[in-house]
Amino acid sequence: MPLSAPKEVLVRNVARLFQLLTLGVGLAAGGVSVAEDLTPHSAEYKVRISVLSGKLNTRLVKTDSGYEANHRVVPAGMSKMFVRGAIEEISGFEATEDGVLPLRYSSNDTLSRDKTRADVTFDWSTGAISGTVNDEKIESVLEDIAHDRVSIQYELMYDMLNGGASGTYTMFDIDRLKTINVTLIGSKKIKVPAGRFDAVGVQHQTVGSSRTTTLWCVEELDFLPVIIEQHRKGKLKMRAKLTKYSPEAT
Repeated sequence: MPLSAPKEVLVRNVARLFQLLTLGVGLAAGGVSVAEDLTPHSAEYKVRISVLSGKLNTRLVKTDSGYEANHRVVPAGMSKMFVRGAIEEISGFEATEDGVLPLRYSSNDTLSRDKTRADVTFDWSTGAISGTVNDEKIESVLEDIAHDRVSIQYELMYDMLNGGASGTYTMFDIDRLKTINVTLIGSKKIKVPAGRFDAVGVQHQTVGSSRTTTLWCVEELDFLPVIIEQHRKGKLKMRAKLTKYSPEAT
């Protein structure tokens, strides 16, 4: 089918768009005596890639061990005629004075061509990542703080709330560790369906990749990104805009 290639881009990039998300605006929270908490919330984004469209829903809730974030990507509009399924990712993590520490991560992708299921645990006492990807066991050594594809977004938000700045993050992307470089690019006023905001620009790029992701994050929303754009070799490939945001009672 002629739309299979862009469909694949829609699915994979929209999911990563948040996960890598940004990783972090590389802001490290070191030196902060009293940490600001993340606000439980739900958010919805409209995603556009060429003529294809999708929807990204995210939700952050508090738990007994810290937080749980759920991100779900589905096709929207005419795209539903060509592809079915969803990508759902769940991350459980705690927020400490040193930043966000992921505890568990699961992913179920029924939307992409290559169906993928993952269930991973971060054991900080032993310094190891273990779990399964498509029923195959995986293991990796945690030599330093690393994040899954969802918790890295909240590390970014948490660090920006608590004020420091670093340029590099490590992300565990299903079965491998990746280094992500982050740069702050200034601020500007942003208009999206959810409203008008003063936003801070953050760019990140995985080492060895030709793709650059730009996030426009808003302080009054705990630095949640309201626009996410992905460029490859200078050309815009994807854009996501915040359409709804709701803080939730704890």
